[in-house]
Amino acid sequence: MEKKNIFAHMQEMEAQMDEMRATLGDWKQTVKELMEANQKLSLENEQLRIILKREAPLDKAALSAEAEAILAAEGKEEVVGEGYDNLARLYHEGFHICNVYFGHLRTEGDCLFCLSFLNK
Repeated sequence: MEKKNIFAHMQEMEAQMDEMRATLGDWKQTVKELMEANQKLSLENEQLRIILKREAPLDKAALSAEAEAILAAEGKEEVVGEGYDNLARLYHEGFHICNVYFGHLRTEGDCLFCLSFLNK
């Protein structure tokens, strides 16, 4: 009788080990996804810090001079919109501006969707 109890106990332990192995696999997958997200956010944060250091805040005098230059240029030739300039700046800072990946960090070079959007 005791041998049957030992065998049943071993089967129960084996089932528990299988369950723990499956749980460990789930945890490993979650940790992997978190590490990938952390790496992506670290890269994006680093690029944003570089951009922030590079660009000093505009003072009001410079802003008004820029606005006057835009108004003067409107009379002479067609002016590209401020929105277009902002999108072009975002693209050159390393972010997608296309409708497919808008706002995501560009990690693999130029995006054809973004470039076609800029060339419209």
